[in-house]
Amino acid sequence: MKTLINVSLMTRIAIVAIMLFMYSSCQKDMDSRPALNEELATAANQVHGHLQQTKTFSSEVARKWHDLQLRILRIAGANPFGLNGNRYFAYNAIALYESVVPGMPGYQSLYGQLTDMPAMPSTEPGKAYHWSTAANAALAFLTKNFYTVASQAHKASMDSLENALKNEYQPRVNAATFQRSENFGKQIAQLVFEWSKTDGALTVRPAYEMSSDVTKWRPVAPNPTTASAPYWGLNRLFVPGSTNNTASSPPPAYSTDPNSAYFQMVKEVYDISQTLTSEQIATALYFRDNPGFQGGTHYQYIFSQVMNDENPQLDFYALAHAKVAIAMAESQIDCWKKKYDILTDRPTRYIRNVMGHTGWTSLLSMPNHPDFPSGHSQTGGAFAAIMTSLFGDNYFVTLRTYDNLGMAPRSYNSFNEMAEDIGRSRVYAGIHYTYSCVEGKRQGEKIAGNILNIVKFKKD
Repeated sequence: MKTLINVSLMTRIAIVAIMLFMYSSCQKDMDSRPALNEELATAANQVHGHLQQTKTFSSEVARKWHDLQLRILRIAGANPFGLNGNRYFAYNAIALYESVVPGMPGYQSLYGQLTDMPAMPSTEPGKAYHWSTAANAALAFLTKNFYTVASQAHKASMDSLENALKNEYQPRVNAATFQRSENFGKQIAQLVFEWSKTDGALTVRPAYEMSSDVTKWRPVAPNPTTASAPYWGLNRLFVPGSTNNTASSPPPAYSTDPNSAYFQMVKEVYDISQTLTSEQIATALYFRDNPGFQGGTHYQYIFSQVMNDENPQLDFYALAHAKVAIAMAESQIDCWKKKYDILTDRPTRYIRNVMGHTGWTSLLSMPNHPDFPSGHSQTGGAFAAIMTSLFGDNYFVTLRTYDNLGMAPRSYNSFNEMAEDIGRSRVYAGIHYTYSCVEGKRQGEKIAGNILNIVKFKKD
């Protein structure tokens, strides 16, 4: 019995020794074939999606689509998109974020946080996704469906960009991964686009009736006699609670008394208009945005410029743009609601009819919507607050928006300094009061702060 046990033990030891020898020989053979090792690793990378995080991808796809949209929005004269520019960017940014967030461990979908947002599709467990391809599909779909009145040349550019990026990405992954990624991005975009249709921007509303109160805002000839976007403030907010406790006190009550706060508020605009320096005129003209980025989309150009300079990875770009675009679109909705609730008149009629300067004209054409708050200032305040949260208080930026028009670049030591200058530009232009610009900026900052506190991009 003892002999049988010893034989059996020896047999098992021999088998193990043979197996170890065979494994060692195979391992040496594998080690001598680095090309095969690399091929196997690549194959594994294509099968297992967790090996391909969003942070490993360039932001090229997002930056190129953003820049194409900006080329569409760089408009001279009539703006066919109205205030939709920032609205489109918000939905594009949300779709971009949703199309790549499954590759961002520690981050989560915005479903359940944004108003009425539909649930987003899930990725297939254990399957690879090429996040640039998913983003390309999402942004191509939304750009084509939002900018339906773009020129034929711009529509051709949409097809060209989509196909160029497809051709660039397709050889990098197997066919199944590419198709799966493209389908995922398109599904996201389709859901976001259908959601966008219900926000109120497309609702047909009755003709706006001007106030009969002579102290309230009305358009002033020779500008258009119609009201611009009087119902925009009724659009659905993206973030529930984003405007809570953000409203400043209204401007001073209307009065013709020369000692009143209202009189002094208007007088400041008149006095500045009489002593404008060349630098103040240049500031006003730079932020006129015509020809240029109307509807507050100048800030989107500044965002694009910063992103192109920084060249971040796709995960940072998607997160940053979602925060910026939502805050700007949200601020614009709130701004237009306040404009038509309060109906603060622009300076022209008061300066001419009350102060007696009958020939007075503002440096820039008077917009055909109420004064308070300043749209540039409120949107700029929201933009500056988000960008500061991303890049810090002392981010030096030089604006090159209108180099093509021969305008000198403008440099700032911070986004806050830039937003303040933009507010002053509207006073120099003669189209806003200082109060409307200062408080507009403050309201935008508060809305941005609320959004940063309410929306949880990171998982708990």
